[in-house]
Amino acid sequence: MAETTLVIVESAAKAKTIGKFLGKNYKVKASVGHIKDLPKSKLGIDVENNFEPQYITIRGKGDLLKEIKSEASKVDRVLLATDPDREGEAIAWHLQNAMKIPDGSNCRIEFNEITKDAIKQALKKSRPIDMDRVNAQQARRVLDRLVGYNLSPLLWAKVRKGLSAGRVQSVAVKMICDREKEIQAFTPEEYWTIETQLKTAKNESFTAKVNSYKGEKLEINSAAAKDTVLEYLQKSKIKTTNIERKEKRKKPHPPFITSTLQQEASKRLNFFSNRTMRVAQELYEGLAIGKEGTVGLITYLRTDSTRIATEAQNEALGYIKDNFGGEYAPETPNQYKGRKSAQDAHEAIRPSSVGRTPDSIKEYLSRDQYRLYKLIWERFVASQMTPALYDTIGVEIQAGDYGLRAHSSQLKFPGYKKIYTENDEEEIKNPIPQLKIGQILKLDDIIAEQHFTQPPPRYTEASLVKLLEEKSIGRPSTYAPIIDTILKRHYAERQNKQFVPTELGFIVVELLDEHFGNIMDVDFTAKMEEDLDMVEEGELDWKLVVRDFYGPFKEDLDKAQELIEKIEIKDEEAGKDCPQCGKPMLIKYGRFGKFVACSGFPECRYTESLNEEVGVNCPLCNGPIIALKSKKGRRYYGCKNYPDCEFRSWNKPTGEKCSVCGDAMVEKTNRAQEIQIICQNPQCKQVKQA
Repeated sequence: MAETTLVIVESAAKAKTIGKFLGKNYKVKASVGHIKDLPKSKLGIDVENNFEPQYITIRGKGDLLKEIKSEASKVDRVLLATDPDREGEAIAWHLQNAMKIPDGSNCRIEFNEITKDAIKQALKKSRPIDMDRVNAQQARRVLDRLVGYNLSPLLWAKVRKGLSAGRVQSVAVKMICDREKEIQAFTPEEYWTIETQLKTAKNESFTAKVNSYKGEKLEINSAAAKDTVLEYLQKSKIKTTNIERKEKRKKPHPPFITSTLQQEASKRLNFFSNRTMRVAQELYEGLAIGKEGTVGLITYLRTDSTRIATEAQNEALGYIKDNFGGEYAPETPNQYKGRKSAQDAHEAIRPSSVGRTPDSIKEYLSRDQYRLYKLIWERFVASQMTPALYDTIGVEIQAGDYGLRAHSSQLKFPGYKKIYTENDEEEIKNPIPQLKIGQILKLDDIIAEQHFTQPPPRYTEASLVKLLEEKSIGRPSTYAPIIDTILKRHYAERQNKQFVPTELGFIVVELLDEHFGNIMDVDFTAKMEEDLDMVEEGELDWKLVVRDFYGPFKEDLDKAQELIEKIEIKDEEAGKDCPQCGKPMLIKYGRFGKFVACSGFPECRYTESLNEEVGVNCPLCNGPIIALKSKKGRRYYGCKNYPDCEFRSWNKPTGEKCSVCGDAMVEKTNRAQEIQIICQNPQCKQVKQA
C-alpha cells in the first residue's frame, strides 16, 4: 500500500494550489500563519530564566491545531512546507513540536515557487528543521517584545495612551523627524545657470552651458555676477578646445528583491508597500490560469537576494533570442551582486515561467495583479538582456577665461530598454554638428536662469524603504507593517505621498532619543541585524545576543521611569463651540485620523468629522471642498454639502472645469513627480500643466 503524506502550508490559497499538483496519497492543510506565539496579555519572556519564551497556542487556533493533529495521526508521514524564510522555519518548528515529530526528522520541505515541478523536487529533498534559522527568528521576536512591551507602557504613562515604540519602528520615525528638521533649518541660496546657443559658420546650432572660470568650477551666486559673465561672453572669441566621442553602456537593473519591488511599485504603479505585498502574495500563492489550472506566477516575495536559478536564466535567454534576436541576449548570463548582508537562501523575485507573458494571462488577473506581474516579468526579462548603448559627444569650448561644455547622448541600441523603459536621464537630445578642435563659433543667444537651492525632499514610501535598506534597518518583510504602524500611531501623516511628522512624532522621538540612545541609533540597530544574521549562520548564540542587549536597555528603562515627567500634549482647538453644550470643540486623534470632539467629554459626547477646507469650491454645486480620509487612511476630497451633493475625488480639485467636457479639473502627480492639472473624466483626460 502506498505511503500517505500530510503536507502543511501556511495559507489556504497555497494549500489549494499545491493540492492540485499532488496525487490522492497526499493531503494538504493550512496552518493559517503561526499556531503559537508569545501571549498578548503579558511580556511572555522569562527574563530570569535565560530569556526563555513562553509560547502559547494563539487564540482561535486550538480547534485548527486539533484538526491538524488528527489528520497527522491518519498518515504515514508529515511534511512541513511553510514559507522558505525565518518566520516559515519557526512556524514549522512549532508544528513539529505540537505534533511531537522527533527532532532531527526529515520533515521540512521548502520551495521558492508554487509550480508542479518545484513541488515535486521539494518532496525529494526533505530535511530536518534548521534550528539556526528558527533561533534567528526567536531572537528577533524576543528583542522586539522586550522593547515594545517595556517602552510602550512608558509612553502611555508619560505621553498618551495607545502609543507604541519598536526597535525598528522608532528609528524609522526618527529618520522622518530628522529630515523634517533639515527642511526647517534649510536656508535657500541663490544661484544662476547660463546656457548659450552657439552656431557654426554653416548656421548649425547647438547648446552649451557655462561651467568653469580659469579652469575651476564656476558658481554664479548673484544677478551682478551673472551680468558680469554675460557681458564678458558677448565680447569674447569662442572656439572648441576638445571633442570626445564615446560609446556608453548602461547595464540592466538586477531582478527585484522585496525592497526594490516596493520602491518601483510605489513610483510606477502608485502602490503603497502593503498593497504591493498583498498583491505579490496572491501572485505567489497561485491563481487559476484557464486550462493550465491554478499555478503560482512568481517566486517567493520576501527576499533580499538577487540570485537567479540557472534553469530560469536559460529559459529567459531562450525567450529573448526567440522574440528579440541574438543581439539582445548576452553571451554569458548576467550575474548580480547582492548586498553583503543579503540572505541567499532563495532567489530574487521573478516569474515562475517566462513563457507566461503578462498579456497571455491578462484575462485571468485583476487589474492590480496584472500590473504588478507585468512589472516583475519585464524587470526579470530585462535583467537577462544586453546593455543599452549610447553614442555620446562631449565638446569643451573656451570663451576667454570661461569654459563651456556641450553634451549629447543618443540611444544607439536599446538592449534591455526594449522591454523595460524608464525615465531616461542618459539620453540628452542636443544634436551637435561635426566640429573640429579650434573651430570658431558664433554666440547666437544666451539664456540666464535664476534658481534657489532646494531643501532635501521629505521621504516618500519608496525613498524611506530605500533608506531603511541602505542602512540595514529591519528586513524587507518588515517595511510595510512598520510604515502602517507609524501612520496608525499618528507619528507621521502622508501628504502628497510624502511623510510629514506630527507634533506627537517629534515628542516621542525626542523622549526616546534622550533616554534610549542605543534604541534610536541607526548604527546600533544595523549591528543588531548583523547579529541576527550571524545567529542564522550558526555563529552566535541567540540568547547571548538578547542578554547583551537587555542589560544596558534595562538600566536605561529604570532611569527613564524616574527621570521622565508627564508630558501634556494639549489638543488643538477646532475654532468653534459644541452645538449641544456650548463648550469649545477640540481636534482629537482617532482610529481613522483626526476628528472634532467636545471638550466637555465625558459629560458631553458630541463628535463630528474634521472638515478641512482646501480653499476651492465644488465644480458641481459651488460648495466648499473638504479633505477627508477613507477607512484605510487614504486621503480623498469631497463636497461639504454631501449627501445633497455627491462630488468625490481621490485627487485634489482645482475649482476649475474642463474646457473640453465640463468635468472637474484636478491635481495629479505624474511619474516624474510633477503636478499636472488634468480632467478627472477618464474619457477626456484633458491636461493643463500646472
